[in-house]
Amino acid sequence: MSERGQPANRVDPPTTADERQQLESWLDFHRETLLWKCEGLTDEQLKTASVPPSTLTLLGLVRHMAEVERGWFAGPLGLDEADIYCTEDNPDADFDDVAEADAAADLETFRREVTTYREHAPRFSLDDVKHGRTRDYSLRWIYLHMIEEYARHNGHADLIRERIDGATGD
Repeated sequence: MSERGQPANRVDPPTTADERQQLESWLDFHRETLLWKCEGLTDEQLKTASVPPSTLTLLGLVRHMAEVERGWFAGPLGLDEADIYCTEDNPDADFDDVAEADAAADLETFRREVTTYREHAPRFSLDDVKHGRTRDYSLRWIYLHMIEEYARHNGHADLIRERIDGATGD
């Protein structure tokens, strides 16, 4: 199996920095890793499921993470919280409705969501709190949760990409 070179936009997080820089750097590292796993693939490949019976695809992961970005950051930052792909009738549309999806548009939606929160989050303290229905979440907790969410899904993305064309890499 071949290992692909490092993507141009992905920067290793600093090993010594303040807490905010560490959190933002690790989150950006994982965001770029997901995009890297999709790099150079056709629409058909992005829509290729991992292994039957799973319907998990790289494009589904991108769509899901756009929803997750909005779901965790929009409320605390005072931005649009409306679902992007999912509805009450179809809560898994981000993962499931990829057959007719426009891959380029979905990748752009993901990038737009990331850019929005990357630009707006620094205006808030890590101690600022989102008041949820059952508990409160600090912005610090949200960063940590997002890093965990990306790390888990990037593991899925790595396996899907290897299945598609044999490419590997962290």
